[in-house]
Amino acid sequence: MANSAQARKRARQADKRHSRNQAQRSEMRTQLKKVIKQIAAGSKEGATEAYKQALPAIDVAVSKGLIHKNKAARHKSRLNVQIKAL
Repeated sequence: MANSAQARKRARQADKRHSRNQAQRSEMRTQLKKVIKQIAAGSKEGATEAYKQALPAIDVAVSKGLIHKNKAARHKSRLNVQIKAL
């Protein structure tokens, strides 16, 4: 346990950041899963709509530093290729 006031504050801040980051990452993953589910169902229109909703979630994750920009680009590219193949 943190002993100094500074260390206690840093622990509180770390907990807040962790919760916020976890929620953002979870939201991004949920959006990705929705796209993948639509692709698996073979619904091109549904997959396209889900993809449009997933893009901002991915971009937010990049801007917050949760994932690397290359990982985001890889996800976007692979999903787009799969949607076009439907």
